[in-house]
Amino acid sequence: MGVVARKYGSFNVRVSEIVRKGLEKLEYRGYDSVGIATICEGGIVVRKGKGKISEVNRRVRLDEIAGLTAIGHTRWATHGAPSDINAHPHTDCKGRVAIVHNGIIQNYLELKKMLKEKGHVFRSETDSEVLAHLIEENLDEGSDAFTAFKKALEKIKGSYAFGVVIRDEPDKIFFARKDSPLVIGIGKNMNFIASDIPAFLDYTRTIIIVYDGERGYITASTIYLEDENGRAVEIEKRIRKVDWTPDMAKKEGYPHFMIKEIHEQPRALRETLLGLDESISEAIDLILNANRVYFIAAGTSYHACLVGDYMLNTLAGIPPITLIASEYKKYKKSVRDGDVVIAVSQSGETIDTLMAIRVFKKNGAKIVSISNIVDSAIPRESDYTIYTRAGPEIGVAATKTFTTQLLVLSWLAVSVAERLGTLKGQEVRKLKKSLSETPSIVSDVLTRYEGFAKKLGEELALSKNVFYLGRGIGVPIAMEGALKLKEISYIHAEAYPAGESKHGPIALVEPGFPVVFLVFDDEWKKHMLGNIEEMKARGAYTIGIIPEESGTIEERLDKSIKMPRINPYASAIAYIIPLQLFAYYAAVAKGYDPDKPRNLAKTVTVE
Repeated sequence: MGVVARKYGSFNVRVSEIVRKGLEKLEYRGYDSVGIATICEGGIVVRKGKGKISEVNRRVRLDEIAGLTAIGHTRWATHGAPSDINAHPHTDCKGRVAIVHNGIIQNYLELKKMLKEKGHVFRSETDSEVLAHLIEENLDEGSDAFTAFKKALEKIKGSYAFGVVIRDEPDKIFFARKDSPLVIGIGKNMNFIASDIPAFLDYTRTIIIVYDGERGYITASTIYLEDENGRAVEIEKRIRKVDWTPDMAKKEGYPHFMIKEIHEQPRALRETLLGLDESISEAIDLILNANRVYFIAAGTSYHACLVGDYMLNTLAGIPPITLIASEYKKYKKSVRDGDVVIAVSQSGETIDTLMAIRVFKKNGAKIVSISNIVDSAIPRESDYTIYTRAGPEIGVAATKTFTTQLLVLSWLAVSVAERLGTLKGQEVRKLKKSLSETPSIVSDVLTRYEGFAKKLGEELALSKNVFYLGRGIGVPIAMEGALKLKEISYIHAEAYPAGESKHGPIALVEPGFPVVFLVFDDEWKKHMLGNIEEMKARGAYTIGIIPEESGTIEERLDKSIKMPRINPYASAIAYIIPLQLFAYYAAVAKGYDPDKPRNLAKTVTVE
């Protein structure tokens, strides 16, 4: 967040206090540290620290920083552990520049190396700090402040929403956006930038949404915005009024966090992709040298592990042992030196998984963890960690963290197969290209099918039981779809391999019984047609998530959602989207709050 005011006392509070209160309005997004920088008496003052905003404010007195130009930030760690020094804002060597950043700078290592060779001194472990030094470099070469900022942006690869103050032009806050949200607030005698509208909603409801590639600056009375080609934007055409309640604003207009987070999946997948190449190679080495590979997780993360299990088996010929974390004691005597455990936990604090890795590590296994929370317990106790970059997930029902876990596990399996030679060059390129396309494919599925999925979800809300059937990679996706439905709508939902129907479950099917089929464009497709016929013969209400151009399969279904053509291994990420929507709209239709399902907690910390 950033604020520029014309004079002190316009609202009977300091600008730094306005920023601090604005950051508190964004606390729902999750964070681990906070900081504010102002331009004051010709210099830049920075106060920051690890912890909650209220704690840091008591400790370093954020509210008492003088100055009329201020930027502030709540950090959710991705590069470098949560700490005072890694908290934003970050400054250059000479204290002329301070920056705050949301997003990921993909090429920060090479930029940092280049800047260090030129004598720049870095204080933090973050990717963000490179921007401050890049601007400093340009200022030293004689560029004015805005030009120095824009030239620095040209070197940045990745996603970002930046707020920057530069001592040379103390009445301006510079900003830029690519893939991370950024909005301008137009106030009276003061203007704002923020990653979300609630930050300044107490002062103005007049806004301009900054588009991807745009950059500019605000003063207390003016706004300048230009596109990525340097052409000035006519801001009058972009001004909007919002009429949100504070609670609606926190959810960006969505009625629940769960549906907001379902829609955040394209961004979450894109950010996770950006961080993969630099972080995955050591995990590949450990798997390639392992005697045995174990997958350990609970709940939704366990279903992600089953997808990883399927891909390691079928692509690399490695048969992992995949277990629900709470059942780890079955294996405690068989795990030994040379084994590798891949532990998956959204929070990094799941107690069953944590207890399992402690026992397995004691027996000599190496631990690779996959988590969404930097420096949480499981990553801290692991030999190596790969982070998903889904961002904070508020809704109890996991959505975007599941798809980012699938992306990491899929990329890992393909990379292992590539190194083993079980997957050849062109096949590897095609599959990784398909995985790289999942953000846009998920976005397309949301656009095309949310309305249809809503109607189907409302139909399912009238049911007492639902079956989810799949084969191959479709089995764990079916399991996750059933879990989503039962945990937030309280409808009994059961998933199993479609080939198992004849061995018992089909006895429950009667006319009108809903059965959801996950049909992938793979070797199991023709078998699934047989399973659909079995259910149709008993009067089931058949719903299919199927590939495009499925011909007879589509004809035999009562309702179907046709997924874009993509490699079946990558398509698992897209197939879960309609199932998440079914669950959400079924819960809403029944009058339940999908963000707070009964008896469930976001992070399970009791065995």
